[in-house]
Amino acid sequence: MSSLLVDNIGELVTNGAGEGPLGIRRDAAVLVEEGRVVWVGPSAYAPAADRRLDAGGAAVLPGFVDSHAHLVFAGDRAAEFAARMAGQPYTGGGIRTTVGATRAATDNELRATVRRLRGEALRQGTTTMEIKSGYGLTVADEARSLRIAAESSTETTFLGAHVVPAEYADRPDDYVSLVCGPMLAAATPYAKWVDVFCERGAFDVDHARAILACGQAAGLGVRIHANQLGPGAGVRLGVELDAASVDHCTHLSDADVDALAGTAHSDGSGTRTVATLLPGAEFSTRSPYPDARRLLDAGVTVALATDCNPGSSYTSSIPFCVALAVREMRMTPAEAVWAATAGGARALRRDDIGVLTPGARADLVVLDAPSYLHLAYRPGVPLIRQVMRNGVTP
Repeated sequence: MSSLLVDNIGELVTNGAGEGPLGIRRDAAVLVEEGRVVWVGPSAYAPAADRRLDAGGAAVLPGFVDSHAHLVFAGDRAAEFAARMAGQPYTGGGIRTTVGATRAATDNELRATVRRLRGEALRQGTTTMEIKSGYGLTVADEARSLRIAAESSTETTFLGAHVVPAEYADRPDDYVSLVCGPMLAAATPYAKWVDVFCERGAFDVDHARAILACGQAAGLGVRIHANQLGPGAGVRLGVELDAASVDHCTHLSDADVDALAGTAHSDGSGTRTVATLLPGAEFSTRSPYPDARRLLDAGVTVALATDCNPGSSYTSSIPFCVALAVREMRMTPAEAVWAATAGGARALRRDDIGVLTPGARADLVVLDAPSYLHLAYRPGVPLIRQVMRNGVTP
C-alpha cells in the first residue's frame, strides 16, 4: 500500500478538530493512503511514508466543493452580458438561446465544453463539482446531457425544469407532464438529483412541487433554484420536500429564513437544508447580493458555489466567489472558506469531502500563500499552487 506524507504545512484547514471554526492546525502534516486521509497531526510527529510532498510552509485547504454548476451547453452569451452591463435587466430569458445552441451541438462538442470547464475549475482548486442538465429540454437532449455530465462527475442533477421551451410556451402543463414522465425516466439512470428553476418566467410553485415530487419518487434527491429574481415560495417548498439545498436565496422573507433555520440538526451541527449562495450570478447580473449574514446569524448552513453557466455567471472560480462573499455578502473569510468546502459538501449531503480529517477523501489544495485569508485578501491572483484529488495530483 503506497503512502504519501504532505508535511511542512504552515496552516492546515481541516474543518474538523483544531483552532477556530476551520479547525486550523499549525506546522501540520497529512498522511494519505489509497486516496484517503489516514492521519493528521504535527509535522514533528508525522509517520513515515513512501513519498513526501513538502508544502514549504504554505497553507493547505480541503479541495473546494462546487455544488451548483451548469456545464453542459454550447455557445456563449457574451452579447447578453454586455447588454446587462449597459443597463438591461436580467430576466432569465436568455436560457432559450443556449437551449437552441445545445440542441444543435454534437455529443463531442458538449463533452469538450464540460471537460474544458471541469479542468479549469480543478486548476483553481475545485475537486468536486456538481453538474446539471437543463439546456436540452427534450427527452433525448436531457438524457444525453446527463450522460455526458456523468463522465466528469458523480454529482449530476436533472434540470429538465429549467425553463419551458419555446415549443411548449402555450402549453406549460403539457411540458410538466413530459418532464415528470418520459424525460424523468430517460434522465434517472444518469442523475443523482432533481432540480427546478422555481421563479417567475420559469416554473410556479405548484409545477415545481409536482416535478420535484416525481423526482423523489424515482429515487432522486431534491435541489431547487429559489428566490433569485424576487420573493416567492421556492425556499419554503424546498424545506417542505427536504431539499438538500435551496440555491440563490437572494430575496428572502422572515418566513423563509425561519423555515431554513427550522431544519436544524439536534446536535447543533447546522441545518439539514443548506442555503447555497451564488455571488457570481449577482456580479454578472448587477443584482442585489444575498444577505449571508442574516442566514448565518439565524443558524442556517451556508454553501458557496459558482453557478457556472454561459448566461448569468460564466465563472468556474471558487476563489473569486469567496472574495465576493467576503466583500459583498458580509461573510468573514473563515465563513466563506468553510462555505466553499464543508458547506458545499453539506449541500451535496456528503461527509467525505470538504474536510481533511481521517477517513475523508484526500482532496486538498496547496496555496501559494501562508494563510487561507489570502483567498479574499488577494482577489484575482492565481494562488492555487497545487491540487490533489483522491490522493493524486492531476
